[in-house]
Amino acid sequence: MATHGLILFGHGARDVRWREPFERLAQKLRAARASGANGDDGRVRLAFLELMEPDLPTAVGELVADGCDAITVVPVFFGQGGHIRKDLPELIQRCRDAQPSVDITCAVAVGEDEAVLDAVVGYCLRQG
Repeated sequence: MATHGLILFGHGARDVRWREPFERLAQKLRAARASGANGDDGRVRLAFLELMEPDLPTAVGELVADGCDAITVVPVFFGQGGHIRKDLPELIQRCRDAQPSVDITCAVAVGEDEAVLDAVVGYCLRQG
């Protein structure tokens, strides 16, 4: 059975406060995984494209060092723009080349998921 890690991948920003909702999301995900059957709460990392650390190769390396042999990268982007279509596949390939024994997959941007869009609709409706 594979030991599976998750990486929440964001853009990054100069303002350190921009990171706060990503940290909260990672904490919620760790808690949800800890209450599940596998109890893998510690195998969730954040990674950023630019301006913040860690970068994706560093986060992958941390999860591999923690015993993961399968990693899913979840782009926490609203849509599939240039960073997701061009930059992220190149980064994923670099990580695969550096960690050939690890199964590294990538989800679509979270904003492409209907349940996420439904949650945003609910949020908007609560605003008035």
